[in-house]
Amino acid sequence: MENNKTTKAQNFFRIGLGLFMITAAIGHFTFQRVDFQAQVPNWIPLDKDLVVILSGIVEIALGIGMIFITRYKVQIGIALALFYVMVFPGNIAQYVNGTSAFGLDTDQARLIRLVFQPVLIFLALWSTGAIAFFRSSKTS
Repeated sequence: MENNKTTKAQNFFRIGLGLFMITAAIGHFTFQRVDFQAQVPNWIPLDKDLVVILSGIVEIALGIGMIFITRYKVQIGIALALFYVMVFPGNIAQYVNGTSAFGLDTDQARLIRLVFQPVLIFLALWSTGAIAFFRSSKTS
């Protein structure tokens, strides 16, 4: 899988997403741990704290990868987009169950958050050149 050249704007957003993921990971282990536990859907057959710790580990790895492992930025961007897809059911559960966490204490606030998940997925793919990679592989 070949990396495509990315623009300064793409690099800015890639690094920003990396910092966002590292910050979120720190929250998983510390001051936002209870909020993250509140997002784990009840149908997940694992201890909520374990899910929060494991997802925090994945987040810190993806964040570091987004910033520093540019040789594999397309693959890391795809992995981050898939991660965002995988945690989306937690955001949906928070909305459906009316769970207050992260200061999202109204249905409107929780719904607005749902809208931003596809934006994060797009940014993970665009900022790493993964969208351009998919387009170029279709024409090859």
